[in-house]
Amino acid sequence: MYGISEKLRASGIHLGLSVLVAALVAAMVFLVWYPYPYRLISGGRDLFLMVIAVDVIIGPLITLVVFSEKKQRRELIADFSVVIIIQLAALGYGMWTVYIARPVYLVFEYNRVVVVHAADVDVAHLSDAPVGYRSIPLAGPKLLSLRQFKDATEKYDSTMLALGGVPLSAQPRLWQSWDDSRAEIIREAKPVNQLKQKFEDQAENIDGHIRKISIPEDEILYLPLLSRRDAWTALIDKKSSRPIGFIPLDSF
Repeated sequence: MYGISEKLRASGIHLGLSVLVAALVAAMVFLVWYPYPYRLISGGRDLFLMVIAVDVIIGPLITLVVFSEKKQRRELIADFSVVIIIQLAALGYGMWTVYIARPVYLVFEYNRVVVVHAADVDVAHLSDAPVGYRSIPLAGPKLLSLRQFKDATEKYDSTMLALGGVPLSAQPRLWQSWDDSRAEIIREAKPVNQLKQKFEDQAENIDGHIRKISIPEDEILYLPLLSRRDAWTALIDKKSSRPIGFIPLDSF
């Protein structure tokens, strides 16, 4: 019984340290890489929880198995070194997966807004982007929009790329600042009261999100929002054309 209690104590200490590391990593993930609402829109929360759950379980479980007070100090150090290496390797791989899946841009794509993730962008084509947009941000997502096609040939080429799996919003040569498309955004966005009329059963939910915004309802527009995971709705400030809120509602 004494041996079992020592195993549980060692495993408990390891679990506590693992949870502490998980909390520090969570701050990076949810404050820098996946700020609200992208932890939901892009699946960052679920992906992170899966990675952390596996990592937090692996270390303490192995400790529970290998720890023995009968082992010499040198042997215990060797065992725990292996456990820590395994745990750090698992955490590193998991966090790399979370990192490359992070949202980096929110792009106005002609009649909707699209979340672009780091893995969507071919870094080899970043040189085609305007100056200032030739590197993927570490913290995001940043606002971008797409310029109009220069001619029919460019439109055809970009459309073929999109059909081949490279969305228009992930084609760097089309990028420009969000404000450069201000007029188009205001033109394409619809009054938020039309959203309530379209989804009468969601009117209370929509009103709840509107109340969080400190501007009159008649100055709020909306655009459909598309991500790799879900379709949401972006609320747009009619004056600035910038996003001011998000609703978990597919408005396409």
